[in-house]
Amino acid sequence: MHTETETASFPFDRTDALAPPSEYELLRGTTPTARITLYNGTPAWLLTRYEDVKLALTDHRFSADARNPGFPFVSAALRASVGHKHIPFLRLDPPEHDRLRRMLSREFIVKRIDALRPAIEAIVDRFIDQLLAAGRPADLISNFALPIPSAVIAELLGVPYSDHEYFQERGRRMLSSEYTLEQSAHAVVELREYLGALAERKRAQPGDDVLSRLVIERELTGELDREDLKSSALLLLVAGHETTANMIGLGVYTLLRHPEQHSLLRADGQLIKGAVEELLRFLSVVHTGVPRVALEDVPLEDTIIRRGEGVIASIPAANWDPSTFPEPQTFDIRREPNRHLAFGFGIHQCLGQPLARKELEIALTRLFDRVPTLELAGEHLFGPEKSVYGLHQLQVTW
Repeated sequence: MHTETETASFPFDRTDALAPPSEYELLRGTTPTARITLYNGTPAWLLTRYEDVKLALTDHRFSADARNPGFPFVSAALRASVGHKHIPFLRLDPPEHDRLRRMLSREFIVKRIDALRPAIEAIVDRFIDQLLAAGRPADLISNFALPIPSAVIAELLGVPYSDHEYFQERGRRMLSSEYTLEQSAHAVVELREYLGALAERKRAQPGDDVLSRLVIERELTGELDREDLKSSALLLLVAGHETTANMIGLGVYTLLRHPEQHSLLRADGQLIKGAVEELLRFLSVVHTGVPRVALEDVPLEDTIIRRGEGVIASIPAANWDPSTFPEPQTFDIRREPNRHLAFGFGIHQCLGQPLARKELEIALTRLFDRVPTLELAGEHLFGPEKSVYGLHQLQVTW
C-alpha cells in the first residue's frame, strides 16, 4: 500500500464553464484517492469516484466536525465561516448535529414547502416583472436569479427583505476565495450580530416564521442557546439564497445552451422535475467538494487515509462518474435513474433541498412560460472563485 501520491494545488481551474475540471476524469481513472494541496499549503486527500464520495459522506470514520485537528478548508473564507466556537450544525457530528438539525427539520418537510407554492410563485412573478422592466438586454442574475431565493428565504426565516443587500454582500464575503480570512470572519460576526438583534425583536413580537419559532419554542424553553440559534439562522440565511441563486442562473444558461433539451421541456412541462434533477447533477454547484477528516485509519483500495488527515469528497467528480451516470457529459433531462449527490448524502445532506427543488421548478417554469423568446445576449461573467459555483452576470434578451 502507499499513502502518498504526487500533490496538486486544489481547487482546479475549469476550461469549460459547464464542465468540471478535466483533472477529475484523469484522477478518477488513475488515482481516485489523490493527494492535493489546499490554499494554505495544507495537504489533503481528494476523492473522485462516486462510491468513495458516498462512503466519505456516510461512514462514521469520517468526521464533519470542523473543530477536529486536520479538518480541511479549501479557502480562508470557509475557514472563517466556522471559526466561531458556536459553529453551524452542518459542521458538527452526532449527537450535537442531530439535536440541532431536529429543531429545524419540520420547517423543510415537503408538505410545508408545498404550502409555500403560492408565495413562491408570487415572488417569481414579481421578479420576472422586474427583469422585463429592466429593458433589453438585462442581467438575469441581479434582476431574477439572486433576488428570488433571497426573498423566499427572508420570508421563511422572518428576515426583512429590505435588508437583502446587507446579507447578500456579507454572504459573498463568507463564500468567496477573493476575501481574506479577516474580511470573511468580520462578515460572519456582522451577520451573527444582525441575526441576534433580529431574534431579540422576535422575542418581543414573534411572527409566523422560522426564527420566531426557534426563539419561542426552543430558546425560551432552554433547548437552544442564543449563540447556537444565531449559527443555525446564519446557515439557513446564507445557504438558503446563495446555492439556489446560482442554480437558477446556471440552470437558465444551461437550458439555453442546450436548445434540444430546452425544446423538450417547453413541449412537455411534466419534464420539469427531471430537468431540475439533471441540472443539479450536471452543474454540481458545490464545486469545491465536501470536507471531512478521518477519525481513524481508513483503507481505500491501495491507499490508507490516516487518522487526522483531511479529505475532500468531490461532488462534481462523483456526479460525472461514468460508472454511475452513463455519458455524464451529456445533459439529459430524461436521465433515469439519477442518484446524484448534489445535496450531499447521509445525515448531513442538505436540509433545504425540498425548498431548493420547489424554487427551481417554479422559477424555470414561469420564466420560460412568460418569456418564451428568452435568449442569451452580451457578456456572461462566471464566478469560479466562489465556493458555490455560479454566475456574477448573465445578459439575456427576448
